[in-house]
Amino acid sequence: MGSKPTPPEKETVRLAAVADLHCTKDGLAALQPLFAAAARAADILILCGDLTDNGVPEEAHALVKALGARAEVPVVALLGNHDYQSGKEEEIRQILTDTGICVLQGTACEIYGVGFAGAKGFGGGFGDRALQPWGEESLKRFVREAVDESLKLESALAKLRTSVRFALLHYAPIRTTVEGEPLEIYAFLGSSRLEEPLTHYAVAGVFHGHAHRGTLEGRTRGDVPVYNVSLPLLRRSFPNDPPFRLVTVKVPGEVDRA
Repeated sequence: MGSKPTPPEKETVRLAAVADLHCTKDGLAALQPLFAAAARAADILILCGDLTDNGVPEEAHALVKALGARAEVPVVALLGNHDYQSGKEEEIRQILTDTGICVLQGTACEIYGVGFAGAKGFGGGFGDRALQPWGEESLKRFVREAVDESLKLESALAKLRTSVRFALLHYAPIRTTVEGEPLEIYAFLGSSRLEEPLTHYAVAGVFHGHAHRGTLEGRTRGDVPVYNVSLPLLRRSFPNDPPFRLVTVKVPGEVDRA
């Protein structure tokens, strides 16, 4: 859970979540207003992957500079597939961690009495159409990666002792929130295997990105709300509002969706 002291609990905690920032080396001006607006609206900022565009350290440094507009609002983040593009994911993770951002990958943290468990996730498809570990070794490795990411999420959730927990992913755990994307790429947008840990642990909600043309919200088999917080989707869906999803949590208690 980390050695840093956690902030005291609050009766109400506001979460601002967004994914797929795709920050470039010159992305400062585009992202500063977003982070400033999120800091005014929320107590915690959540970033669900694809923080950088090409997965290079220069983009991570630009993101950190843009995040300077958030004042002292805590940030919880995880990496997405774009952040792995150049093989510099550990350097990117360190750049973010060095600024006090809690970067999750099979790990968990607690802020204001709310627990967050996160993993990147992976593809593989959904339900009866999910890929199975049969045939060529390359296909078995693909499925194994999805299984491993599911186990990371389960391990992270198991670490939390808070009464309110959220799961953070980059890839989708259910089909509903990728609907709107071409059917041909569903298998690359998420995996039902990521839903399995969400049935074993009580979570108040799930945030993910990756599906830029997907659907804003769905439900797991256990009726847990799943929010697709991809930045392009939020911009199209709420053209007159700042592009982040705001969720208010009563600790302990119910979740009010804005």
